Amino acid sequence: MITIHCRANLQPLTNMEKPPLRDYTATNAASAPPLLNTLTPSRRTSSNRAFAAVYTCAIVALFYRHTQTLLSSKTLVSFYVTLTLFVSDLILAFNWASGQAFRMRPVYRKEFPENLEKVVKTSDLPGLDVFICTADPYKEPPISVVNTALSVMAYDYPTEKISVYVSDDGGSAFTLFAFMEAARFAAHWLPFCRKNDIAKRNPDEYFATDYKMSSETEDIKIMYESMKMRVEHVVETGKISEEYNTSDEVRQVFSQWSIDGFTRQNHPTVIQVLLDQNKDKDITGNCLPNLVYVSRQKSKTSPHHFKAGALNVLVRVSAAMTNAPVILTLDCDMYSNDPTTPLRALCYILDPEMQSNLGYVQFPQEYHGLNKSDIYACEHKRLFKVHPVGYDGLCGPNYVGTGCFFRRRALCGGPSTLILPEIDGLCPDSVVNKPLTAPSVLELAHHVAGCNYENQTKWGSKIGFRYGSLVEDYYTGYRMKCEGWRSIFCYPETAAFLGDVPFNLLDVLSQNKRWAIGLLEVAFSRYSTITFGVKSMGLFMGLGYSYYAFWAILTIPITTYCLLPQLALLNELSIFPKVSDPWFLLYMFLFLGAYGQDLLEFVVDGGTIQRWWSDQRMWIMRGLSCHAFGLTEFVVKSIGIPAEGFNVTSKIINDEESKRYEQGVFEFGVPSPLFVTLTMAAIINLLSLIIGLVHFIVDGGSNKEGLVMQLVLTGLIVMNCLPVYQAIALRSDKGKMPTKTTVTATLLASAVYVVASLFLK
Repeated sequence: MITIHCRANLQPLTNMEKPPLRDYTATNAASAPPLLNTLTPSRRTSSNRAFAAVYTCAIVALFYRHTQTLLSSKTLVSFYVTLTLFVSDLILAFNWASGQAFRMRPVYRKEFPENLEKVVKTSDLPGLDVFICTADPYKEPPISVVNTALSVMAYDYPTEKISVYVSDDGGSAFTLFAFMEAARFAAHWLPFCRKNDIAKRNPDEYFATDYKMSSETEDIKIMYESMKMRVEHVVETGKISEEYNTSDEVRQVFSQWSIDGFTRQNHPTVIQVLLDQNKDKDITGNCLPNLVYVSRQKSKTSPHHFKAGALNVLVRVSAAMTNAPVILTLDCDMYSNDPTTPLRALCYILDPEMQSNLGYVQFPQEYHGLNKSDIYACEHKRLFKVHPVGYDGLCGPNYVGTGCFFRRRALCGGPSTLILPEIDGLCPDSVVNKPLTAPSVLELAHHVAGCNYENQTKWGSKIGFRYGSLVEDYYTGYRMKCEGWRSIFCYPETAAFLGDVPFNLLDVLSQNKRWAIGLLEVAFSRYSTITFGVKSMGLFMGLGYSYYAFWAILTIPITTYCLLPQLALLNELSIFPKVSDPWFLLYMFLFLGAYGQDLLEFVVDGGTIQRWWSDQRMWIMRGLSCHAFGLTEFVVKSIGIPAEGFNVTSKIINDEESKRYEQGVFEFGVPSPLFVTLTMAAIINLLSLIIGLVHFIVDGGSNKEGLVMQLVLTGLIVMNCLPVYQAIALRSDKGKMPTKTTVTATLLASAVYVVASLFLK
């Protein structure tokens, strides 16, 4: 195994200019500078490539058989069945081929943040602007957003270099109130964390653990719980109780805002400097980080571009106020779990060898609260952990929306093509030498947050986070790669960030439907990954991005293999090779090879077989529900028919749902079209298995061998649909399948069976 040791000879960094380059070396010479990071190629690279070659030959053989069968078809039924399988296998083959990009050169990195102080002075560390976005206080509880902000404000990093910007796209008085309370609490919480070397600096998580008891700790806990109670009471009642020890300033600002502010469609920009490091001190006399609340101007007549628009407002507002060269973007429920995380990112950002084209450092999304088997596959192990390792061996991982440290310069054009904003004060190398509350600074900040500011500018197209897709994170990272930037995947042993997972299946499927639509918007745009992407980034990176861009079209083969063989089985029609046919071995190799490799990767990366089963089950469920609806909605939008807009995924935890989730019980309680197609497929497969087994055992006949593969496939899908059957017939709790959904799915399944029987006979 080859390990590349990366050493740095750093000089103080001003406006992120490129320091002198240094050499790579594989030895620890006595005179060499301290080690900042290493890179180790994966041991599985050679075996991955060998297996890809063999599997490619098998795929070619499969299409040879399909072509042969098509040409020799004697009936329309045989022709159309084979053509359907041909198209489905073509999509699966494309999905497999594009996925090989992640297996061609996976690499593992390690960083040494303890060595940073040996190569750069603390006073020379770059400033850090942190962006946190929230949009709905009822789906994203303000106290949760506050905990995320406090966890990054307490980083082991010079506080005078940290500025936290909170974007409240809902314009909610509740969120503003919560952060005004948090600003007061921070004066106690930050010195407490430093003094006691606390690892978990999210107060809610810290006090939920077996923390060390002391009078100081109890005082801080009482202070936090009092703040939490006030915030939650305000959200619940819409007013501040007279008994709360709340400052007059907080009461005055709260009273000026509409309680229903988050529903307003037209409101001015609101920027509140809640903490100013030049004026505000903690209880020990040290300065506090900057904390700025931003609610951008919105108008019914101007597009606001959802999260991408909110982030671009923060880019401009922060440029006017602090203009730190490094930006961290965080989801409102993704708190910091390691106070040294910025130093880990700087092990790459401050590496002179990488600085010329390094755009960002991406950390994996990791979650707390997952149940033992992760029934909804919310861990997304491939998306957030396995595939980024493969991306990293090429041009680096994609941006996944949170836990990402950007160089501000990377948001302004390619490495060799700087695109300057329209105002000099927004340039990435602009120096801000005025206080946050200076009238000129606030005036500029308000101006650039206006809803019409971006008109006739390059924001969203050439500068900042990109518009044009519901998945702004994927699209932004992709466009940056096309411009020539590369990225780094930083995967430390201790999770850098931890987030919440949805406990409701409908929330999971709705979120995945939104992703599916957004990815298709990229796939069929002028910047399509399969054309523009391959041309700009090369074959493997283009294929890697295409793997996700065309994610939703997997609904075609998944739906085909979940319905066509089963309907054929009900009509005693064989569509796969007999067991005695040599082609049967090819099908078995293709099936077991793909599943086996997938299982191996999942387990090697720390997963369990139980979670892998949940993951492949959700792969089928997504294909039968949210991907099908996502593809349909995308087609409908493409022909000019309006569809529903962006919906925030709820972060609210229901006690009953939480209990069922911990027990590994699926949540179907709310009627939804997404459950209808899933239930319909489950019913068809169960009936097909029962009737098919009866025919197989009782009738037999010459066609017996030809039905084996269909029976095995149907049995596998029935096993994956067990939670659906339980929700229909074996449960009485509130999470059971609604009767309306069951009846609708049964009628639809009957109609599909009747139509299929007429066609297949």
